[in-house]
Amino acid sequence: MRILVVSDLHANAAALEALDEPHDVCFCLGDLVDYGPEPSACVRWAMAHADHAVRGNHDHGAAQGVPVTGDVGFRYLTRVTRPDVWDSLGPDERKYLLQLPVTLRVTLDDVRYLLVHATPRDPLDEYLLRDEAAWGRRLENVDADVVCVGHTHMQFKLKVGDKTVINPGSLGLPRDGDPRAAYAVIEDGRVELKRVPYRIEDAVAAIQAATWPDRAKAMLVHVVRKGRLPAPADLLEEPDAIPEADA
Repeated sequence: MRILVVSDLHANAAALEALDEPHDVCFCLGDLVDYGPEPSACVRWAMAHADHAVRGNHDHGAAQGVPVTGDVGFRYLTRVTRPDVWDSLGPDERKYLLQLPVTLRVTLDDVRYLLVHATPRDPLDEYLLRDEAAWGRRLENVDADVVCVGHTHMQFKLKVGDKTVINPGSLGLPRDGDPRAAYAVIEDGRVELKRVPYRIEDAVAAIQAATWPDRAKAMLVHVVRKGRLPAPADLLEEPDAIPEADA
């Protein structure tokens, strides 16, 4: 059994197009939408290819019309990009987002998997990195062999007692300084964290064609090219960046 694990696509269709990994089953850990300019393509991909999928905090926010405030970092980018998400989806795609479960238990080849976007304690929003002690507390009453999570956009695999925690990283918007699309493969008990390069300039072109403020487009262009949010000086170095004052 070869399981493909993906998370945090964030409306980046160009990254999805580079994913060509043989698999028998696909787990999708949420956040199909927000940030990127092509949410419909990512939702349709999940509908067609994800055998087991859960809801991310951005999927929930877009589907439920959760308002976002803020002018800093990713919160600002969410506030700018979310209003376009719902109108860009067709009826079936909207229904799919609305019906995604928050947690999901799957048993394959006698291995018990728990799928959540963030953590078992707070499936949508808790931000927890590769911290063995913290994960140990989160997993004390969890009845599963493997816990698959996303949300942080940081790849890791972690053995915690008799359980394994897997975060495949972000397929569409990595934040760890490596802009390549990230995912994981589970096969016969082995976990491989993988990256694949993609046509980043296709993603840049789609961002530039969006009707968002120039500041937001410059920030997103930097993230897809560099795998991290820009410092103010970074924006001035981007060849097609727009200064903060023009937002």
